[in-house]
Amino acid sequence: MMNQELTLLIINGKGAGDEMLRNAVKTLRDEGFNLAIRVTWEHGDGERYLQEALKLGATTVVAGGGDGTINEIATALASLPAANRPVLGILPLGTANDFATSAGIPEEMENALRLAIQGKAYEVDLACVNGERYFINMATGGFGTRITTETPEKLKSALGGVSYFIHGLLRMDQLKADSCELRGPDFHWQGDALVIGIGNGRQAGGGQRLCPQALIDDGLLDISVVTAQEVVPTLLNSLFGGDDDNPNIIRATVPWLEISAPHEMTFNLDGEPLSGTQFRIEILPAALSCRLPPACPLIA
Repeated sequence: MMNQELTLLIINGKGAGDEMLRNAVKTLRDEGFNLAIRVTWEHGDGERYLQEALKLGATTVVAGGGDGTINEIATALASLPAANRPVLGILPLGTANDFATSAGIPEEMENALRLAIQGKAYEVDLACVNGERYFINMATGGFGTRITTETPEKLKSALGGVSYFIHGLLRMDQLKADSCELRGPDFHWQGDALVIGIGNGRQAGGGQRLCPQALIDDGLLDISVVTAQEVVPTLLNSLFGGDDDNPNIIRATVPWLEISAPHEMTFNLDGEPLSGTQFRIEILPAALSCRLPPACPLIA
């Protein structure tokens, strides 16, 4: 039976040639699904295509790429009035796919595409930074941010998410804590942080589970601050779980957080860097509708 509702797939240019993706699109089109494809070349294309999706009356917009692509489409969706905002679907085509992995979205293309078009839509939170930037998954600061932004492309494509961790081990000589202060409702911490994770989702940097209990529909940010000088065992613990009793990790859940630092810090918002000395991060409850698998671990 022909499905007339239009789904617009916005595919990151790096993933456009994926053979499994092409086969999945052909299979679903043959079944009668109405799919339009757009491929991004540079930043800003995603927002332009989303405006086109509105004119075409698309009910679902699928972000095909890594965390940065999902961030760009989610950010553009958040600026639209709720009444005519399409539902977000996700196709994991990036290197790390941290958000898609922790949400339980299938890696296999046809299954992921079916979920993105037909899956149940859940209301999910979005985080806003300084009133102008957004993240759907996580903001990371400190040593971990420098690693993810510096990891060589060849290492990333050869090893995927593990490359961030390996590259981090190779750069231990540059380990440096950021002096900063964090404030939220009933929460205050000041000191030297090696890694700061502010999670709507659970993992970043290619699989580091910095906020292992985070949920994307609870109206809260999960805060994890790694203060240990023994960063390798701490990161290994966070990578494989079992760090709940680690005294070197400060944890909190808050609806908003303010961060101040005497020197410029860089936060990585779903892969996009933002530098400054003052940050205010607020959760926007139920900001988007997103198609997610049944029993998604990130849904309460």
